[in-house]
Amino acid sequence: MSSFQLNEDRDNLRKRKTDEPLPIDPNDGIIVDRDVKKTLPATGYGTWKHILLDVVGPLALTFLSFYLRFYRIGKNNNVVWDEAHFGKFGSYYLKHEFYHDVHPPLGKMLIALSEWLTGFDGDFAFESGATYKNGMNYVFMRKFNATFGALCVPVTFFTSKWLGFAYPTMYLVTTMVTLEHSFIVLSKFILLDSMLLFFTATTFACMAKLHNLRNTQFTRTWSLWMLLTGLSIGCVCSVKWVGILVTAVVGLYTIIDLFRLFHDKSVTRLQYTKHWIIRILDLILIPFLVYLFCFKIHFALLYKSGTGDASTNSLFQVNLEGTQIQNSPRDVMFGSVVTIRSHGLSPNLLHSHIQSYPDGSRQGQVTGYGHSDSNNNWQFQFARTSGIHLDENGKTPNGELIPVVDGLTVRLVHNNTRSNLHSHEIPSHVSRGNFEVSRYGSETKGDEKDDWVIEIVDQLRSSNYDFPEEDPSMLHPISTFFRLRHKELGCYLSSTGMAYPQWGFSQAEIVCKYSWSKRDKSTWWNVEDHWNDQLEADEDYSPPASKFWTDFILINFAMASSNNALIPDPDKYDNLASEAWEWPILYTGLRLCGWDLSNTRYYLLGSPFNTWASTLTIILLPLLLFSIFYQWRRQTIQITEPHWWTLIMQCGFPLVGWLSHYLPFVVMGRVTYVHHYVPALYFAIMVFGFAMNYWVYPKHPLISIPVYLAMFSGCIYIYYYFSPLCQGMDGAPMKYLYLEWFRSWDIVV
Repeated sequence: MSSFQLNEDRDNLRKRKTDEPLPIDPNDGIIVDRDVKKTLPATGYGTWKHILLDVVGPLALTFLSFYLRFYRIGKNNNVVWDEAHFGKFGSYYLKHEFYHDVHPPLGKMLIALSEWLTGFDGDFAFESGATYKNGMNYVFMRKFNATFGALCVPVTFFTSKWLGFAYPTMYLVTTMVTLEHSFIVLSKFILLDSMLLFFTATTFACMAKLHNLRNTQFTRTWSLWMLLTGLSIGCVCSVKWVGILVTAVVGLYTIIDLFRLFHDKSVTRLQYTKHWIIRILDLILIPFLVYLFCFKIHFALLYKSGTGDASTNSLFQVNLEGTQIQNSPRDVMFGSVVTIRSHGLSPNLLHSHIQSYPDGSRQGQVTGYGHSDSNNNWQFQFARTSGIHLDENGKTPNGELIPVVDGLTVRLVHNNTRSNLHSHEIPSHVSRGNFEVSRYGSETKGDEKDDWVIEIVDQLRSSNYDFPEEDPSMLHPISTFFRLRHKELGCYLSSTGMAYPQWGFSQAEIVCKYSWSKRDKSTWWNVEDHWNDQLEADEDYSPPASKFWTDFILINFAMASSNNALIPDPDKYDNLASEAWEWPILYTGLRLCGWDLSNTRYYLLGSPFNTWASTLTIILLPLLLFSIFYQWRRQTIQITEPHWWTLIMQCGFPLVGWLSHYLPFVVMGRVTYVHHYVPALYFAIMVFGFAMNYWVYPKHPLISIPVYLAMFSGCIYIYYYFSPLCQGMDGAPMKYLYLEWFRSWDIVV
């Protein structure tokens, strides 16, 4: 019998009414049971077999998974690898200090939960390689994290079941995930990778389950799994932005499914509209709300000033407890010294320093910089064309204080270098289509290109409604949003969200750009700090409350900007970084901790069996698919619509999952590490499962059984052989020389 032929009983099942549940057999679709009488679940497996195969088996593998991930988990009592980051981020939640990171907050809030459950008070710096202090239950924190890694095993089992794999394939794939060295070692520490893998696996599992329920849509069960899919998407994207990659896989499946329904004549227009609505609600709105809710909790917990203040706007910072922004005089005057913060993608302060541009005008650099620095200070002075100059005390010749108001032309003088904010028709250095902004001249040297026009775009009231309403035409710190239009060129001072190269210290690019919209936030600025010895601060003033939506959008743009800044430094050798081509062939691994003899050492390297077997499968997969299509075209096999769907689910989507999680790291310019291959490896193992299910399982038992036994034996033996890499290496390095199969594996030296 062809592996694509379905027996008569199963064809009859598919002719049932669409509102009746379709029994799902692990061998449905591409592979059918060797014995036709054993095709249907109700007659093929007795209750005891069902309990043994579907309950006892996965429970045993789950128990083994927990054991391997918990084993010797506290042996190394030092801060290992990125525990220095994520353990510290968790402690910030306990201390309520605001921080900034490149990843969304869900994973780090879960780490904070594990720390809180141990009674940890946040009083530990998590410095890399530091020894955990006495009384700090870091073992529980690690076990909490390892639980997510261990639970990937039952998720894998039922995913492979719902994909329609035969039981030998289901158990082989699940065993591979259970014994995968990279999955185990990353689960042992306070990291985000096991959480990312778990939610990636649950998202794919939900998609597979939805496919099995495709003939029972709008039932309670289908609706529940649709909701669970949306929740899982929201969680995976809230741990790391990499979660958008598995979201794309679900999105592709959804598009194909809607296309199928569009051509289904039994589906009315009203039903088809309902299909769209429920998918928009569950697969778009629900994930977004989960993501949004995570940031709502994030902001609520981090209400004190902390290390991440510089990544946020002035309103957010000034409302933090213990803010570094001091109450200042409310009216900005000519002669006032100020710092000016952008509302653009990089909410940095306008900054300059003594260095000059390496090309272009070769005048002084003007950048955006988030942290407190005297080079952020600028002074408002009269326009070059006005002929009015301040005296040495910052006063006008007659001693009168003149406010900075809407429509007035001003000159901004850098306080440290006493040169002017300047622009001219020289192209910007990073972005295209804009003009360079530079620091040029002095009080006596300059021209009309030093002049800028104030355009006030918004004024916010004090949160203290007893405080009198301020003049909306005047410039006030914090509450006035304004633009600076170049007097001669007509372009606006702007932060592009891009960063200068190393010659600009990777600081934000500042340009003069033509803006056709008053709402272009990249051209909006506000005064943050304000100093004027001739004025006094008004202690009754309370700043406006920040808006959640503004904070949410800006912090996400700040995350994107920080991610874009994670590029390799050509002047610095990173011995931990690796390139994407190295991962599928295990060219190199990664030392997770210090390598001295006093440490229990861990080496991040995928299982050679799992990685090489899955990589070889992906390489050979085009030949397999060509053979299937060739036989179909020659009509030597019959492929019906259910067969196509099974082929797509068992092979197509795991392959798309691998490609979507691997290729972005091939083309991206940011620095990459071995652990970035972990989600892709999960999908590669699924592709290997398909190949076994198609190539091996249908063969005669005299062939298939020995092959499966060889695969199980190889997987188990390779785990045992390389187990010191993930379970910890103690003592003399030469004891582990046998593990260093290649020189590029720096396990020993």
